[in-house]
Amino acid sequence: MTTTEARTIAAEAAHAYRETFGDRLTGAYLLGSLSYGGYSPAVSDIDLAIVLTDVREGDAALVSATTEALQGRSPLHRKLSVFWASLPALREGRDDGRFPAQDRLQLAEHGRVLLGDDVTPEVARPPAGELLLESAKFAIAVLATDEVTAEFREPRRLLADRVWFTKAVFFPVRFLYSATTESGRAATNDESLEWYLAQPEAPSKSLVRLGARVREGHPLDAAEVAPELAAGLVPLYRYYIEAEIRRLREVGGPAELVDAFEDWDKRLG
Repeated sequence: MTTTEARTIAAEAAHAYRETFGDRLTGAYLLGSLSYGGYSPAVSDIDLAIVLTDVREGDAALVSATTEALQGRSPLHRKLSVFWASLPALREGRDDGRFPAQDRLQLAEHGRVLLGDDVTPEVARPPAGELLLESAKFAIAVLATDEVTAEFREPRRLLADRVWFTKAVFFPVRFLYSATTESGRAATNDESLEWYLAQPEAPSKSLVRLGARVREGHPLDAAEVAPELAAGLVPLYRYYIEAEIRRLREVGGPAELVDAFEDWDKRLG
């Protein structure tokens, strides 16, 4: 799928949400790599933001039903990922639908109007502390599970699923780089990669470079990927975890979150 095809699907989805919400739809916007560049047909989602005048009971079900109907149209439509909230909430830095802080920052920084009004200048930029805690909680909930930790040791899905492979490699790189940027600025994959490879003490650079090539369309060859994962994935994550523990302690993050990272580090080690 080309970038043009992905944008066509996003525009199609935007009009579907306008049919669903009518005058309550303030606007629809491209997010992610389709908005700031670097879209990869092999692994990227089609990220779409919809902003409503208000959020009412039943809206979550409406969004879910519309999204499922769109995703069922073709394999390409299944890449659609939708974020949504009301404009008053976005102005106040809140999420009253499905709009995590990192994605609200992307909307403010890189959102591109597909239809409706351009409200991106009105979106409150999340403070650095909120972004740190959100990414840390995501990492523990999604990446620190026993199932994923076991996969790091004996990869199966990582050797067969290029989307999961690139996400697993780039999550810690993005998290690390985002923590170095000023509040109010959203990091891109390309910026994160360039920054990480320039760090003298950063481990697993060969694995990160391979992740970048796979993201660009390089085949996911198990014979090539397996030794890179064996040598680099755990050191990459332990490097991230150690940095995250330091940051959480510096900002007085929740003790239970720090404990969760320390436990994760022990299980990986």
